[in-house]
Amino acid sequence: MTTLDNRQARHVFLHKHALSERPSGAGRGADLQGLIERLGFVQVDSVCTVERAHHMILAARRQSYRPRHLAPLLERERALFEHWTHDAAVIPTALYPLWQMRFRRDAERLKGQWRKDLREGFAEKAEDLLVQIRENGPVSSAQVGEGEARGSGGWWDWHPSKTALEYLWRSGALSVCRREGFRKIYDLTERVIPEEIRSHRPDTDETTEALCLGALDRLGFGTAGEIAAFWDTLRPHEVKAWTDTALASGLIEPVEITGHDGGTRTAFARPGLREIADAAPEPTRRLRVLSPFDPALRDRKRAERLFGFHYRIEIFVPAPKRKYGYYVFPLLEGAQLVGRIDMSADRDAGVLRVKALWPEHGVKWGSGRQDRLEAELDRMARFAGVETVEWAPDWLRAPL
Repeated sequence: MTTLDNRQARHVFLHKHALSERPSGAGRGADLQGLIERLGFVQVDSVCTVERAHHMILAARRQSYRPRHLAPLLERERALFEHWTHDAAVIPTALYPLWQMRFRRDAERLKGQWRKDLREGFAEKAEDLLVQIRENGPVSSAQVGEGEARGSGGWWDWHPSKTALEYLWRSGALSVCRREGFRKIYDLTERVIPEEIRSHRPDTDETTEALCLGALDRLGFGTAGEIAAFWDTLRPHEVKAWTDTALASGLIEPVEITGHDGGTRTAFARPGLREIADAAPEPTRRLRVLSPFDPALRDRKRAERLFGFHYRIEIFVPAPKRKYGYYVFPLLEGAQLVGRIDMSADRDAGVLRVKALWPEHGVKWGSGRQDRLEAELDRMARFAGVETVEWAPDWLRAPL
């Protein structure tokens, strides 16, 4: 059985996530499209302490990327579409046929919630919305449901028309055609997704295999649970059944992956993982800021096993109980996560404010590393559209 030591495993993982090479490239057009296809999807998030998560993810891999470069791929070229993986995401439109399963499953799941939670008249609202959009054009949630009574909590606290709008998107009848600010604008899917892609409807077996192999190609290696969690469409028992069949046919093989603590864990990979590991480049020593929602960190447990880096976002933790801060960015240097930084962009003042930095245990914060950090923060300031970086007097903290 192929066994990767921890160094090899981290190198494969970072290479698959486009974090080994220098972040060069056009950062727009075909280059940006190719990057997103390599990653599989990019999570979309509204929090903007420096810049929104999807833009931070792309900028970590392409220093020339700017937020304005993403919209043409979504809105004009239709090379990307927005939907759901484990969260809202932009996804290559070439993968749209594989989302037919997601649409069906979301529809079934949400209908199950309707029976208990949703008020009378929802089905009629959904049909009315489709007619309205067909006749009058795209809408946002702010344009529907004014004056309607609301529910009693959660998603179902939305008025019926807004709930219907979200359902029609999640089940595939509507698609996001553009955003205004951060607000989604919805149109009929037939007017957003090209017909030749929309009409391709792979069966369950074809979808399952494509999603499993697509996850492995982007992870390098993974357990059945990690494969299922990647797109968050397949159920664990479905991936387990697929791995059994794929192992028997030789499509995949078992591998042993060594964690940061020296322990090993059995996973799956395509044949040839050893050759992939041998060819994986040595990660550049460049220090870069990662979004908390970066694909390399999305699976917190996997990141902890590979890198020994324990990370939890503390947005929803009351301020007095936070260990680090509201929105703290991990710092990657080479193949090591070396610390985390609490910073924010004050655009009115034109300043990137550094509140605190915590090195990881065993990481010495010397002058060379500080030089690399300052170079990265200068790039971050330009990316965020501010002029200078300001450091709090007590910014360098002891490891926690």
